[in-house]
Amino acid sequence: MSESIQHECGIALIRLLRPITWYREKYGTWQYGLNKLYLLMEKQHNRGQDGAGMVSVKIELQPGQEYITRFRSNDQNPIREIFGKVEKARRKAMKEAPREITPQWIYDHLPFSGELFLGHLRYGTFGRNSIEFVHPVMRQNNWKSRNLVLAGNFNLTNTDELFRKLIDLGQHPKAYTDTVTILEKLGHFLDEENQLLFRQYKNEGHTNQEISPLIEQNLDLRNLLERSSKDWDGGYTVAGLVGHGDAFVMRDPWGIRPAFYYHDDEIVVAASERPVIQTVMDVHFNQVREIAPGNALLIRKDGRVSEEMVRIPKKRASCSFERIYFSRGSDTDIYRERKELGRLLAPAILEMTGYDFENTVFSYIPNTSETAFYGMTQGIRDYLNDWKIREIRSRNGSLTDEQIREILAAEPRIEKIAVKDVKLRTFIADEGSRHDLVAHVYDITYGVIRDHKDTLVIIDDSIVRGTTLRDSIIKILDRLHPLKILIVSSAPQIRFPDCYGIDMTRIDSFIAFNAAISLLQERGMEQIIEEVYKKCKEQENLPREEVVNYVGEIYKPFTDQEISDRIAMMVSPEGCGAEVKILYQTVENLHKACPNDTGDWYFTGNYPTPGGNKVVNASFINFIENRKGRSY
Repeated sequence: MSESIQHECGIALIRLLRPITWYREKYGTWQYGLNKLYLLMEKQHNRGQDGAGMVSVKIELQPGQEYITRFRSNDQNPIREIFGKVEKARRKAMKEAPREITPQWIYDHLPFSGELFLGHLRYGTFGRNSIEFVHPVMRQNNWKSRNLVLAGNFNLTNTDELFRKLIDLGQHPKAYTDTVTILEKLGHFLDEENQLLFRQYKNEGHTNQEISPLIEQNLDLRNLLERSSKDWDGGYTVAGLVGHGDAFVMRDPWGIRPAFYYHDDEIVVAASERPVIQTVMDVHFNQVREIAPGNALLIRKDGRVSEEMVRIPKKRASCSFERIYFSRGSDTDIYRERKELGRLLAPAILEMTGYDFENTVFSYIPNTSETAFYGMTQGIRDYLNDWKIREIRSRNGSLTDEQIREILAAEPRIEKIAVKDVKLRTFIADEGSRHDLVAHVYDITYGVIRDHKDTLVIIDDSIVRGTTLRDSIIKILDRLHPLKILIVSSAPQIRFPDCYGIDMTRIDSFIAFNAAISLLQERGMEQIIEEVYKKCKEQENLPREEVVNYVGEIYKPFTDQEISDRIAMMVSPEGCGAEVKILYQTVENLHKACPNDTGDWYFTGNYPTPGGNKVVNASFINFIENRKGRSY
């Protein structure tokens, strides 16, 4: 994606099922779990660069010993920073090591030598990048079974409602965020589960010392998650550790946010992406399971592993942006789907270029769109092969060898046009300097485009705001002096805010929305804008379940291509010599390419949860009233 957007976080959970001596003897290191955690996090670094954190829980330490260790960082390279802290702590501990180091001494004294590990990579969707907002977060207590560690990939649309419920319970939350809300909600019911079991065993005549291990053995983790998540509206994958050794990974009932796991008799591993687990554990695609929507992976202190339903599954609405862009393209299904997205665009591209292969050059920007580019060129070659067959047959055997060779030699012109060379540094505050830097982010290949004769076709993952196109990419491409520039998006037009993980809450930041507003104003149809605003305001105080998304009416008067043509005008920089055209993927083709991941609310406005409609209406009201804040 040429326009970087903040997006889903990444999680990594590990439970070692054997003593550390097992891994030392089999793999030659007591750091087996720690090494796997590092790899899981490094392989998901694309999912979060605002911060990283990690926690280790040791299950069998004696009272008075620190059994939960956490390191977090919002440094420029947070993964390196937190693992550096682990190494420093290890070196410090080793200075006091006895002459003969036993496995028990390692377990007791070295950090991150326990059974449970939880790692997290964060993108700050609330724009708060202080260390307090870096996961994992903790709720601490002197009773091990009341300690809770939490990390997740989530956004809730009804944080205000859940916040009020916490207050009604008598709590005083320390911050107004969905992270604190989820932590305190889970913590409240964890306390209740503990208290119920304490009373039960107390009535049975057990002493307090006997009761603690009984609670740890019989804590109903599934019931805890079911009660806690009852009112959550949003997309979430939440991973947690309980201080005594239980662990879980819970997924929302719509399957919006992804979660996968693998386990054998040595280890349990969970992460946000399947190929990460495949690579780190060197296992086959079929051995990595997806946590079903509404289910939770439960790992008990005694090593029992199960996947159980926590919430009744809803109609599956997995985020299609995961398929288009966010998740690693090395996943078998995602790679195939991205190629198909490109292939399905080929007919429309050929039509827009007039089937002029001789004067058309095909390329891509940025590197993440390379897979879709392969699919696009495959679709173009498929057309050419059909054309070659028709040409040869139409001549009815009259072709010479040279003419046949000429027909068979017809191929699309494919070139590497742009290479990303410079990353814009945010410390440059001067706007003029910043724009100049942006205009030089890519190096281009001179000499492959014929001046004012060739059409240049560039495929991108998606077009969100249009600013990078206008301020950088099109200016750069225009230096090659093409006759036309056709920008192709493998995703449909982004028209509506996201409220389930991607930091896209302001509707006026979308070029498609601004194009529709521009067309309404140009054609004297401002009354539609006023009517939509009125309808949104009338629903402002309704329960989220009763809210209807009326913002879609902004787009109804226009065809997709009309909006695309207006976008092309808006992203064409002043003085651009080439004619600029824009082509977007259709929603229909998106679902053909990604049939199992149908979450498309940012394209269609069809939100899977009631809170989505409330968010889009609030975002539109903010636009009309010129408010710059978030819509939820």
